Amino acid sequence: MRSVKVVAYDSIWQHLYLDEMNKLKEIFKGQMIEIFHIGSTAVPGLVSKPIIDMMLVVKDISQVDLLNEPLIRLGYEPKGENGIKGRRYFQKGQDNRSHHLHIYQTGDENIKRHLAFRDYLRTFSGEAERYGHLKAELAKLYLFDIDSYIAGKNIFVQVMEIKALDWYDVQLEKKEQLILKFP
Repeated sequence: MRSVKVVAYDSIWQHLYLDEMNKLKEIFKGQMIEIFHIGSTAVPGLVSKPIIDMMLVVKDISQVDLLNEPLIRLGYEPKGENGIKGRRYFQKGQDNRSHHLHIYQTGDENIKRHLAFRDYLRTFSGEAERYGHLKAELAKLYLFDIDSYIAGKNIFVQVMEIKALDWYDVQLEKKEQLILKFP
């Protein structure tokens, strides 16, 4: 049975992401637009389940299914959309999961949601700390119940996502104004 393990931030996570990113670039060359380290392991100082979440943005999501075989050879298990329409989701490491791969087609609204949440937590350390405390407490309460752990975070994450998206939109608007001001 898989346990819910939340641990202190580890700078090795960035290196694990970069290593995996290079492997994925080889598989998705010609199809990949961008790749991002997302989730709690992408936020310095934030406690996390030690699983590297990555988001790959591709030109055509329908082409991803043709690349399942090389991903399987790399250790990934295809999970289809797994509850999010338009996404392809993969897990690596079975019960000792090490990586989650979320793949979206360029323009998908979930790309912005993931980046806004990550960048908001990177910018507002107090919010990241609150989130970390919640995750640590839930991990203690639901050591062998990942579904209850996730459900326990759900409302907090939904509220945080709304705040993050509002903040992110303001940041994008400021960048656009600077670009217009200084062409």
